[in-house]
Amino acid sequence: MNCWRSSAATVSDDAHQLPEITMTVQAKLTDTQTTILKAAASRPEGNIEPLPSALRGGARAKVIDGLLARGLVAESEGSHLLTDAGYAAVGKQRPVPKGVQKMDAPDALTKREATHALQKLEATSRTIRPGTKLAAIIDAMRHPGGATIAQMMASTGWQAHTVRGAISGMIRKRLGYEVVTEKGADGLRTYRIA
Repeated sequence: MNCWRSSAATVSDDAHQLPEITMTVQAKLTDTQTTILKAAASRPEGNIEPLPSALRGGARAKVIDGLLARGLVAESEGSHLLTDAGYAAVGKQRPVPKGVQKMDAPDALTKREATHALQKLEATSRTIRPGTKLAAIIDAMRHPGGATIAQMMASTGWQAHTVRGAISGMIRKRLGYEVVTEKGADGLRTYRIA
């Protein structure tokens, strides 16, 4: 005999397991939000302005806050522009600006290569304040043999995940250093700056 029914699963007296319930990640958009997103997607720059004339005051702020919270729009120079998620929510893609080629050609850069090249261009000054823990990690990785996570943990007092995060986030991405990892004959992974 069934105890209760769900659209996801049915539980019976002889089945002693919890029902599986699936939920969507994003709640349904309101009619107003959908109207605003569709109008913005049809504009070349993806600006949500002008909003419907009936939307004023607190309702206007609440709709914009809801779109910002869901990541469907982003604030840019005093205006609100659609994000890729905003375009996707109404079934559209961000238009390619004039003069920019799509990267479908076989000789085009991959997304990862383009990101890496852009990060190298945007890399900040490579001057690190001496005596900091980040400077200790960089100095350790500058040795010809590199350094292991354990060695960098000992010199900084950080845990392993923090050292790996500093290598990935600060040293590779923000400072633009090229970090090479190698697994030695002893089975330990070493990190060095190329």
